[in-house]
Amino acid sequence: MPDRDFDIVLFGATGFTGQLTADYLARHAPPGLRWALAGRNQAKLEAVRDKLGLPDLELLIADSTDPASLSDVAARTRVVITTVGPYLQYGAPLVAACADAGTDYVDLTGEPEFVDQMYLQHHETAVRTGARIVHACGFDSIPHDLGAYFTVQRLPADVPITLRGVVRTASMASGGTMHSALGQFSRARQMKAAHSDRRRKEGKPADGRSSRAVSGKPHRDSVLGYWLLPLPTIDPIIVARSGAALAAYGPKFRYSHYAGTKTLRYAAAGAALVTTLAAAAQVKPVRNFLLGKVAQGDGPDEAKRDKSWFTVDFVGEGGGRTVRTRVKGGDPGYTETSMMLAESGLCLAFDDNPTTAGQVTTAQAMGDNLLARVQAGGLTFETR
Repeated sequence: MPDRDFDIVLFGATGFTGQLTADYLARHAPPGLRWALAGRNQAKLEAVRDKLGLPDLELLIADSTDPASLSDVAARTRVVITTVGPYLQYGAPLVAACADAGTDYVDLTGEPEFVDQMYLQHHETAVRTGARIVHACGFDSIPHDLGAYFTVQRLPADVPITLRGVVRTASMASGGTMHSALGQFSRARQMKAAHSDRRRKEGKPADGRSSRAVSGKPHRDSVLGYWLLPLPTIDPIIVARSGAALAAYGPKFRYSHYAGTKTLRYAAAGAALVTTLAAAAQVKPVRNFLLGKVAQGDGPDEAKRDKSWFTVDFVGEGGGRTVRTRVKGGDPGYTETSMMLAESGLCLAFDDNPTTAGQVTTAQAMGDNLLARVQAGGLTFETR
């Protein structure tokens, strides 16, 4: 990549998660980092810069509805980090600009339809230009993608592997997450169509290997002792794509993804909530009412975030062995997400990563380097 004005541009720096990401970059920037803030409102960008105490930090005016402004941003930097969602509504023009410019791109989307559409529209261009398009670089899906990557490395090589991940958390869902989730529930048909189109286009792994996400059923896990509820998030899709890309996952890799609860009563309540939200999302007036109750760009204060936590337990089986691992951290939706997003951008900008291009996962694009970075940032990966 020819030299650019910046190493990293943070787009959406005035939103709640954007400000947390900007603060993390300001506190953890390596010496000489050339970075800038981008957004559509000059006054709000100046307020973020003032809060950071970095008067020389450059500000770029760009809008998701103005492709020319996004192309200018992409042409001036090596990496773009974006927090502007819902991505299905606002994200596509920036992916296009980065793919065209050969600029690395990271976001924190949890929207499967968006990710599949971006693959269909821009993967081949990004492969040609050398851009690495890396979606889901927050709580969706780094703890799950890198947790699976960490676990697989502790199982025998070249054997079929079955892996399940079990999420537990005490945290508040963000307004952006709620808007994205309701949007996805309302577009089940379009999401399925995009997924099918992508599968036809990308085909199977060239080496004959097989990797899939498998929907499980509610049950009690005899190893972990939790009641498990299948979790319909983007995470198992991302993990399965890493499994397809990396030979370390074995000739046949299967991954199932669950929420874990200590009692059957909580599992039943969780299932009822998901079912209710999915049904409500199909009725436009009800969906709009719910969206109006949760503002995008807002989030809990630092005291509430400090009390939040998450764990993801993995149980992997292969070659006659069973391995248990755990990923754990603090507030998943904001504090840890902003750290993971920032470290993903820094990893792409500065680390000696595997040679990849196009739409790639975090495990595929950054692997051990990003694993080391998020551990240094506070996440724990342990064998149990």
